[in-house]
Amino acid sequence: LSCLAAFGVAHSTRRNKMGKVHGSLARAGKVRGQTPKVAKQDKKKLPKGRAIKRLKYNRRFVNVVVGLGKKRSPNSNAA
Repeated sequence: LSCLAAFGVAHSTRRNKMGKVHGSLARAGKVRGQTPKVAKQDKKKLPKGRAIKRLKYNRRFVNVVVGLGKKRSPNSNAA
């Protein structure tokens, strides 16, 4: 162990004096249990195969809106 101390490796007898990393397991699932259940809505059927490739191409390259500032991500819900 003394040879490891020469290389700057900490001893295993030191205790962690920082705070706890995660909360107690008694509170696990608290938020999910509190939220009201909302039924899933019916969505429009997505196209398959060639049609979805066409949709992606049009979305990414054809209907591009050039605006000010940084490019918005495809997942952004900003107006």
